Amino acid sequence: MHIILIAIYIFAALLIALVGRNRKMGAWGYFFASLLLTPVIGLLLVLASDSRAKEE
Repeated sequence: MHIILIAIYIFAALLIALVGRNRKMGAWGYFFASLLLTPVIGLLLVLASDSRAKEE
């Protein structure tokens, strides 16, 4: 049962990383933030962050 919960936690962190791949911290930043904090906090970070500035 614990392994299933851990897998769901990591899967949620991966989903948040995919959502945040075009944001300021990038996919890896949001993935590790979601792992260290919680996926809910990671999602809030993604929603509160700005998009990356487009390079000219």
